[in-house]
Amino acid sequence: MGINLGGNQNAGGGLLGGLGKMGCGLLGCGGLVVLVLIIGGWLMSGYNGMVSARNGVEQSWSDVESQYQRRADFMKQAVEICKGVKNAEIQGYTQVIEQRAKATQTKIDASQLTEEQLAEFQRNQDELSSAFSKLMVSVEAYPDFDFTENFRTLQAQVEGTENRINKARTDFNKVATEYNTLIERFPNNIVAGMFGFQRKPTFKAQAGADVAPDISFD
Repeated sequence: MGINLGGNQNAGGGLLGGLGKMGCGLLGCGGLVVLVLIIGGWLMSGYNGMVSARNGVEQSWSDVESQYQRRADFMKQAVEICKGVKNAEIQGYTQVIEQRAKATQTKIDASQLTEEQLAEFQRNQDELSSAFSKLMVSVEAYPDFDFTENFRTLQAQVEGTENRINKARTDFNKVATEYNTLIERFPNNIVAGMFGFQRKPTFKAQAGADVAPDISFD
């Protein structure tokens, strides 16, 4: 029994031809082309805008990590100074070493950043800050040891680093919020859903998190 493919092709061609004539009949062929171009342009513009905004978030996250790494490197140097102090039982640098290792080992892919990952990152950094503050309290018990001047410099550097971190976090929250607003607004949310753009988490304020540690060696 033979199959008449030619008949099906004719039917398909007739259907497409009918749809084409219908489109041209309703809008005119030129109008249909213009409509397709408008929709295509809107999709391209929306997509490109979201890509740029997402890249901005990822760049801002790199700045956050860079400032935290700067602080971690600085703390490592401070610990080495404490370990070198003679005739003084400075307590707490072991905890700083442990918390620093934990904080610096937390690696996050900014393109896949989640609420849970950011919360863990922030928790580890807060624990490092707490350990370092306790170390400074121990140092205060020995105001006359040979490295007093070095620790006066240390105090200024700690404050400056904390301020840099707070600035980087604020900037990250700003660009992340702008990105989230962009992808959630109608009709951008349609494009975001089509291409898999996801919300980015932001840093949550914690008690005292926006204040640099008050460390005094006077």
